[in-house]
Formats: sequence, C-alpha cells, structure tokens
Amino acid sequence: MTSSYLVLTTPDGADKAHEKTRFIRDGFTMLGFLFPWIWLASHRLWLHAIAAFLAQSIGGALMDRPGLWIVGAVVTFGTSLLVALEGQNFRVRNLVSKGWDENALISADSLDVAEEIYFSDVQTDMRDEKAMPSPQWDSASRGDRGSATSLGLFGFDGGR
Repeated sequence: MTSSYLVLTTPDGADKAHEKTRFIRDGFTMLGFLFPWIWLASHRLWLHAIAAFLAQSIGGALMDRPGLWIVGAVVTFGTSLLVALEGQNFRVRNLVSKGWDENALISADSLDVAEEIYFSDVQTDMRDEKAMPSPQWDSASRGDRGSATSLGLFGFDGGR
C-alpha cells in the first residue's frame, strides 16, 4: 500500500551526508491510537501530550459516572482517533515551527523506497572522483504529445 512521506531538512540546510534529514510518513499511526499521550510525549510534543492526557482523564472520569459512560467513551475514543490521524501532522508542524524546511513529498510503498527516490535526485557527498555522473534527462526529446484527448475528456493544454 502506497504512503506519502514528507521530507524535512534542518533549519541550517541539509548537511552533505543528509544524516539529519527526516522522513515522516503521513497517515494513521497505530501506536498513536493505542497510547495517544505517550506517543505524543515520545515525539516531544509536550503540550499536545498534556492535552491528550487531560482529555483521556476526563473521558475516564465520565465513564465512571452513572449515565455518562457513552460520553466518556466518545471523548476517550475521539482523543485516540485524533492523535492517530493527526499525530504525524503535529510532528511536522512542530518541526516547521522550529525552522525545518519541507523539502519534498514522496509517494512510496515503504520508507526504504522513499529514501531511495529522494536520494536519487539529491547530490550527496561524493568522495570518489571516479564515480560515474548521473545522466541528464532531456525532457524536450519526448516530442510533441499532440492535442488529442484521452477518452474524449478535456485536453491538458487548457482547451476543451
């Protein structure tokens, strides 16, 4: 299943070896769903972790009250679901607020494939002078695609 990975580089720019470059998968996180405030705290999102802890504590207290069990369960489940769906976004926004740059968005099946795609286009520290240079792809050599539309739909040139 294909996922999207956000590539973040440090505030002072990417280092030559890209050791500090971060890849963050955009999507549902099971650990964030099962342990929301612990997951947030482990990613150093302190205010989010405190808010999730308080929301789940309130939900747990409401579940102990007669007649309010449903409300407490909804609050607890809602907190877990929110962290599971938006937790990675909280991480990205936290890093961006500290000056990190969103460098790329890559769609890949796994983290390894996303790293391979990203680093295939990035100039890394090349100490070996005998390394073969990467080919320069000429986009103009593809020829004219014509004005035909696909399946009778609109063309890509803006016309109808």
